Amino acid sequence: MTRRIGVILGHLLVYLLTWAGLVLLIAGAGIRFYWGEISVNQMLLNLVSVETDGGGGALVWMGILGIGVAPLLITALIAAWRLRRRRRRHNGEGLRTHRAEWLVRAVSAALVAALVTGGTTAFSTAVGMADYLRAAVSKYNLGDYYVEPAVTGGTDKRNLVLIYLEAGEATFGDVQLFEKDAFAPLNEATPAAEGWQSVEGFQQYEGGGWTMAGFVATQCGIPLKGAGSSTGSGATDWLSGNVAGYLRGSVCLGDVLAGHGYTNVFLGGANGAFAGKDTFLSSHGYSEQKGLSDWRAANEPETSFRSDWGLSDERLMAHAKDEIDELHAEAERTGQPFNLTMLTLDTHDPVHRFDYCPVDTQAEALSVFSCSMAQVAGFVNHMKEKGYLDDTAVVIMGDHLKPMSAGDPFHEQLDGNGNRTIFNRIWIPGAGSGAAPAPIPGAVPATVPGTGNTMLRPHIDQLNMYPTILEAAGLTLQDHEAGLGVSAFAAEVPDRSAQSLEPDVYAELLHSASPQFYADAWILKDPP
Repeated sequence: MTRRIGVILGHLLVYLLTWAGLVLLIAGAGIRFYWGEISVNQMLLNLVSVETDGGGGALVWMGILGIGVAPLLITALIAAWRLRRRRRRHNGEGLRTHRAEWLVRAVSAALVAALVTGGTTAFSTAVGMADYLRAAVSKYNLGDYYVEPAVTGGTDKRNLVLIYLEAGEATFGDVQLFEKDAFAPLNEATPAAEGWQSVEGFQQYEGGGWTMAGFVATQCGIPLKGAGSSTGSGATDWLSGNVAGYLRGSVCLGDVLAGHGYTNVFLGGANGAFAGKDTFLSSHGYSEQKGLSDWRAANEPETSFRSDWGLSDERLMAHAKDEIDELHAEAERTGQPFNLTMLTLDTHDPVHRFDYCPVDTQAEALSVFSCSMAQVAGFVNHMKEKGYLDDTAVVIMGDHLKPMSAGDPFHEQLDGNGNRTIFNRIWIPGAGSGAAPAPIPGAVPATVPGTGNTMLRPHIDQLNMYPTILEAAGLTLQDHEAGLGVSAFAAEVPDRSAQSLEPDVYAELLHSASPQFYADAWILKDPP
């Protein structure tokens, strides 16, 4: 009896290992194919809030079938085949010598071991497990460098328009690498001659690379992570309702603006519930959000939607024009400023071409990028024609670099490219044709030697955009700091700032788990 129980448990262990190996192998291969390399934090913080409607669509179902159903089915088929062969041998069919039986078992064990090893390796490399484990033992702590924004003046507040370009990588403007400049329409609408500025060499922060990471970096000044190993994952705690909102313990852009009388509104084409974007925005001062369900309620035709994500950029910008007309009129009536934040969608992988977008490149994705930029340019021109640029600051930027999935058409141009940066444009009211932009109140602008023209500090990363946006809106900050960032309008970086660290030390700081810092940021609830 003991031997029989041992045999049964051994078989169960083999099937369990087979199932686990298949899950890890399929998950790792799927991640590589659809998203390229990601991080553990990205996986956890997106996995707990996937949406089959307007949050990935078919990809979600493919994940459920590929990772949830297929390994179980394959393992069950293997178990059924082995059971059938055992019954045949019991009936005297297909008998093997003792040596042959031993060889079959050895080969089977080797195959299972190879499957488990291969699956574990494929999955761990796809999600950067080694980096995650190193971060857990890092000696650095983000809390030692975090600065809560201290607003020292707000008499020159301006309206603010903040536009995130999905996968808006500046490299797509390089005509030496691509068939055309995908940003040409937007460049024409935001010329430097009229006072539009850019951060040269604007970088994705170390460890970032997805939309919510871009939101949190540029609106809160910190890397996006869970609560850390010592207190559990912020992602899983959030899923179970054990946190108070989304990073509620951090002071973010919407919090500061709401505290100074701003009305914060967000427009996006997708399901706001995906990745917890709606929870993040409502947790940080946004009083109104419009997404997929709102556009359906507005009777948008089905041709205006992509089935996997949501509303087209053409229709999103049409609604945005109506929204800013109402917000600006209300601001003039009440004297209270507004912040209108938007996120484009057409260029989300896999890019989707709507009928309004002609294909004039061999790679269709490049044409889609250009069409999306044309829609944003149309919105900028609307603001210009209405005179809104006289009292409204505008910040346009990509949310992250383009993810490099296995099936991406631009490996030749982007793989190994050391000059990949994020597109950005900044408008400060008061800039005239050929003139330097109006100064940020209280800021010490960097200057081009010999010209006296103001310029933005180059080669900053996304964490520095948080204080930059606040100062663009007309608020002044103590030492121009917020979160881990220092405003691009400041010529010098304080010695105590994270931005003054050596590049390798700064990178390790951003990767550090900082468990207590993130436990405080997520505000874990006390157990009942």
